[in-house]
Amino acid sequence: MAKDTVRYPDKVVDEIDSLVDDGVFESKSEFYRFSAEYVLALVSDDWEPETFNYGEIRDELDLKEEPVLLGADGGRDFLNAVITVRQLGLRNDFAEAEQFIDENYATTDRSGMILEELLRVYRDRADGGSSSSA
Repeated sequence: MAKDTVRYPDKVVDEIDSLVDDGVFESKSEFYRFSAEYVLALVSDDWEPETFNYGEIRDELDLKEEPVLLGADGGRDFLNAVITVRQLGLRNDFAEAEQFIDENYATTDRSGMILEELLRVYRDRADGGSSSSA
């Protein structure tokens, strides 16, 4: 097995710790392995989860194979939109990011609202002068 180091915001880690403390996941490692495989299974037609007890965990969490957030494309279009908004946000090109969202999503579209929130995170970072990366 390979080892990979990833940085997460403190709020995310706190929530994961809560899930582990509540017994939803046996450990943080189980959470990270499961969540990575779950997303891979959603966005890649060829991905077969290998995590021990993947199916049992998914069933216990009552997760659907394709959340409402993801469309018929398995989420690829939305994932590409997230990448685009993230790139523009990292460059502080907020006007172009807003234009991208407005051109591709209705104001009431759930995916568009999520992208707006993602953009807000980058805008807040720029306003606060934070130098951390997402």
